[in-house]
Amino acid sequence: MSTGQWMHPADAVPWFFDAGAESLDFAYTGDMGRGVPEWERLHHPHDLGAWLAERVERVDAAEATDRDLVDAVGLRSALARLYVARADSEPAAPDDVDTVNLFAAMPDIPPALDGGQRQAGAGRIRISQALSTLARDAITVLGGAEEGRVRRCSADDCRMVYHDESRTNNRRWCSMEHCGNRAKVRAHRERAAMRRHQERLES
Repeated sequence: MSTGQWMHPADAVPWFFDAGAESLDFAYTGDMGRGVPEWERLHHPHDLGAWLAERVERVDAAEATDRDLVDAVGLRSALARLYVARADSEPAAPDDVDTVNLFAAMPDIPPALDGGQRQAGAGRIRISQALSTLARDAITVLGGAEEGRVRRCSADDCRMVYHDESRTNNRRWCSMEHCGNRAKVRAHRERAAMRRHQERLES
């Protein structure tokens, strides 16, 4: 699976947010409890199928069912709460842990080595397999992440949760193009204001 997706707030320019983990990207198909209804992507089963098909080969968006959508939203809610709890250094709710574990216990997408002449296994990936893979990704991130790798954007007016995959573990912003640039602009203005103030004092 690939990571990242465009966010579309109603009152702002769309921007690209890479949460740093496939399962956290999936959690952000909803509003993560932030009260941003425009972020909701899974209105119909086809929405779920389309989101997965963009990221997983051999997923047929048309095969997503109402049952798949209910399951996906349940998994998504558990993932959202678990990631927020980790970012805020709060204990994980046992029910959410159980939900993720149950999805992870289902058959996921089997690995395959490129270069063969035959298609091993089924020719298509079921929605349930893709959801299981997302649950397993969350277990890898939340179960083995170094302390502090799951955290919030440093911007006080943002605070989105992300997983820092950088080697140096020094990511501060949800996106450099979004909050990172705004922070740079603010810092530049503050430095310029301080210089002007100092010049007035010295004149």
